[in-house]
Amino acid sequence: MSTVKTNAILDASGGNTATINSMTPTADSLQGFRNRIINGDMRIDQRNAGASVTPAAPNQYTVDRWKADISVSSKYSAQKSSTAPTGFVNSLLITSLSAYTAGSAERFCMTQNIEGLNVPDLAWGTANAKTITLSFWVRSSLTGTFGGVISNSAQNRSYPFTYTISSANTFEQKTITITGDTSGTWLTTSGIGLRVIWGLGVGSTLSTTAGAWAAGEYYSATGATSVVGTNGATLYITGVQFEVGSIATPFERRDYGRELIMCQRYFNRVFLLNNGLIGFADTTTAAITMYYAPTTMRGTPTLSTTGTAADYQIRKAGGSTNCSAVPTLTATSSDNQQFRVTGTVASGLTAGDGALLNNSAGETWIAFSAEL
Repeated sequence: MSTVKTNAILDASGGNTATINSMTPTADSLQGFRNRIINGDMRIDQRNAGASVTPAAPNQYTVDRWKADISVSSKYSAQKSSTAPTGFVNSLLITSLSAYTAGSAERFCMTQNIEGLNVPDLAWGTANAKTITLSFWVRSSLTGTFGGVISNSAQNRSYPFTYTISSANTFEQKTITITGDTSGTWLTTSGIGLRVIWGLGVGSTLSTTAGAWAAGEYYSATGATSVVGTNGATLYITGVQFEVGSIATPFERRDYGRELIMCQRYFNRVFLLNNGLIGFADTTTAAITMYYAPTTMRGTPTLSTTGTAADYQIRKAGGSTNCSAVPTLTATSSDNQQFRVTGTVASGLTAGDGALLNNSAGETWIAFSAEL
């Protein structure tokens, strides 16, 4: 076997690293975790399992890590879709539910917030700010110029961008390169490091000229096409990648298990059907049970439940008792991975006995959210 030893491989001009298979390797593009977007190919949908949702409030999540940011409820639906370009299995489908004209201070967006701990190398807000490239596949029943924004946590620094959809109902890949911001405050903590926003219909007050950093809160570029402005209009997006450098490299394909755990840092749901949380009766009316999350969560989570109190029960020696209230999160560990969940009944427990919190009917679940 031959061995080649060299200090550098340069292109014909001698000035740059050679391009290999249409890609120019750099220190940034060769590192792991190139893509700072999580669930960019829309495979993970813990909340809805592929069902369509109609966002009724700001900050309602659709597929994992993708948040609907809306000013008025029920103007579009969102759903994990099996319509996708070659090489992908899923996309996020947005469907307009009316022909709505966004008011000057109204917005309809789809957003992913990137945790600050995942972007310190960008050095945004300093003289060493790095250039990034955003790439994605998109398909729409509409054509024209569409818009979006990169912004910081405080939303007082914004970079509006545009992309053009040339052919209706055809997947097209878009690439947008953005020079890093040397101003403003960009968090490198467990808070919002930056926001990546796709406008689906944004008013004039919240839109500004594309292609430059602006001081202010914006959600799209001036003149961008409104998806919610046309009844039944559709927009699919997938293969979303946010990476350091001025070139869009091939989509980083992480294995399903790794991507799922990355999503579970922000949200995970536990079905209690034929399962449950193990604990003990603390009093005659309260059972303390424990949940161990699959990974350390971003922060102290909030607990959400499905159904009513009667959908939950405490199993004990000799039988079970329906809960008199929905379970509550009563304590968390310092590492945000172990959580104490309390189930309450009217009476009948024996302090110190073992107990199991599970379902009494249907696919009862509890969910832990530490979303940005």
